[in-house]
Amino acid sequence: HGYSAEFDEHRLYNTGDSTKFVDWKLYAKTDKLYIKKYEDETNLRCHFILDCSSSMHYPAVDSFELQKMSKYSFSSLAILSIINILLKQNDAFGMSMFSEDIEFTVKEKSSFSQLKIITQQLEKQFEQKNTLKKTDTQKSLLYIAENLKRRSLVFVFSDMLQNESKTEAVFEALRSLKYKKHQVILFHTTDYAKEIDFNFSDLPRRFTDIETQEKIDLYPDLMKEEYKKLSYTFKHQLIDKCRQYKIKYVNADVNKGFEKILLTYLLEKQKF
Repeated sequence: HGYSAEFDEHRLYNTGDSTKFVDWKLYAKTDKLYIKKYEDETNLRCHFILDCSSSMHYPAVDSFELQKMSKYSFSSLAILSIINILLKQNDAFGMSMFSEDIEFTVKEKSSFSQLKIITQQLEKQFEQKNTLKKTDTQKSLLYIAENLKRRSLVFVFSDMLQNESKTEAVFEALRSLKYKKHQVILFHTTDYAKEIDFNFSDLPRRFTDIETQEKIDLYPDLMKEEYKKLSYTFKHQLIDKCRQYKIKYVNADVNKGFEKILLTYLLEKQKF
């Protein structure tokens, strides 16, 4: 464990802790033993990057329920699950949220107050789910890569939906994170049955682009094969680029639960 000169916070003394870091001045005032914690007191640094653009709020839900989740609520609960493990192991965690711009960012720290700040931001963004927010993955990832100074285990939760003309730029933005020596895991978050396999009934439907509000009327069965061809092409392009840049790609289906998410974290932590 490293100890930098930058003080972070106090925590209660536990039996077996070294007395080297006891705050004796505070003991004299309170008659209680507290340990000084510093910013570098950690085995692992994790940074979560969450896409909070409008497309992530599909399928529409009104609350954080395990029975039915949007891509955003699924990602939020997955992040909080991992953070609870990190807290118990005294590992540092931070988070950035983006749409067209960086909506929120906080550097890595290991504390319950940090968890509270992140939870409040996740709830705040969920409450704004009806606010139209477009996506600029490239600009956001480049900014985060530039400002993430220390080598970290980086988890990206995104549906990776982007204007087609910017697809290659998004791949390069992922590469920039890896170039900074971070260990990067991309959780490609989708409602797989609907967004990849286009499993809708044969009845005519009106589809609405969540980010632009453009609408199109069509019979899903007439477009299904063409849609699947395009969606699978993009998915395989993404997988190939991740393999090329040595980024771990994980298919995160909101209907499949959190087991794959947590297992990936545990395995990648061992590698890190």
